[in-house]
Amino acid sequence: MILMLITLFRSYQFDFFEDSTIRFSRGIGIFLLLFVISYIGTRPISAVFQDMGVYAAAFKRIQRGDELVVQKDYIFNFFMIFSSKIMSPRWFFFLCALIYIIPCYLFSKKYGGSYWYYVFFIFVGSYMFWPFGTNGIRNGLGTSLFILALYFYERKFLMYAIMALSFGMHNSLIIPIAAFIVSAIYKNPKVYLFIWLAAIPLSLIGGGFWESFFGGLGFGDDTRAEDYLTKENTIKDAFAYTGFRWDFLFYSSFAAFAGWYFIFKKNITDKFYIHLWGVFMIANAFWILIIRANFSNRFAYLSWFLMAPVIAYPLLRYKLFPNQYRVVGVVIAIYYLFTYFMFLRG
Repeated sequence: MILMLITLFRSYQFDFFEDSTIRFSRGIGIFLLLFVISYIGTRPISAVFQDMGVYAAAFKRIQRGDELVVQKDYIFNFFMIFSSKIMSPRWFFFLCALIYIIPCYLFSKKYGGSYWYYVFFIFVGSYMFWPFGTNGIRNGLGTSLFILALYFYERKFLMYAIMALSFGMHNSLIIPIAAFIVSAIYKNPKVYLFIWLAAIPLSLIGGGFWESFFGGLGFGDDTRAEDYLTKENTIKDAFAYTGFRWDFLFYSSFAAFAGWYFIFKKNITDKFYIHLWGVFMIANAFWILIIRANFSNRFAYLSWFLMAPVIAYPLLRYKLFPNQYRVVGVVIAIYYLFTYFMFLRG
């Protein structure tokens, strides 16, 4: 909140393209990077973070000599087995924090240039950034590897290899990977917009049909997705309640509107950005269809992790507004305040 207010107030006092703004971005960006790594990476090992407690217990069992039967998420499980032989649980979770955060920094640095702090802030200020760094760790690591793959967008073989690693980290990443492939084939952004808009009435009319349909298809031999989609929720969690989540849909509309505005109103023809928006729109449309599922935030995050670049990329790559720094400051404030008030409400 403090950094958001500093950024907002400063945007009304200085010009976006002067040297002081570049120095500000570099200095406060490094501070935010080190702070977030330290804050997430050195948190207590506790069941308060739900999945973290499960992983910590499994980690200690491996260290005692118990055998871990690996049947899914091979990269994560073998990573945990290897780590258990050379480090303590404390260092394992710190390493997980690095893998989770550094790709966001690298992406911001590459595509935000001297203004990378503003992209990175939106990553960190995203609604589910904290939960998927501390609770849904496998999912979070998988999405961060996907972001790292986008860092190598021009080197296709390496990019797809890292995407394969992201799938091995958590097999739910098949959804954004499939969306990436589809949007690479169908490059018309109007199609992405139509798919996203069509998903809303289809979800409203279809009710629980889509959860049952996709749950019946399954995701390989992993029953977690089917359980989330079709079984009654018995866990009390701030993000576990079901129903048509208008609040989540409103949040998703930030990125949907941003892409529509930049592509159709500001006539941005950047192939990477159009591709990126397509991935978000298709993956988010899938979530809208199964929006009533238990823990729908876990499906939503398969598109939400791309909201930061979708919103920030054009603002920092192109001169679009007379007072662009003010626009950036206001966008950051509005985006972050949604996160802030949602967590206050939760």
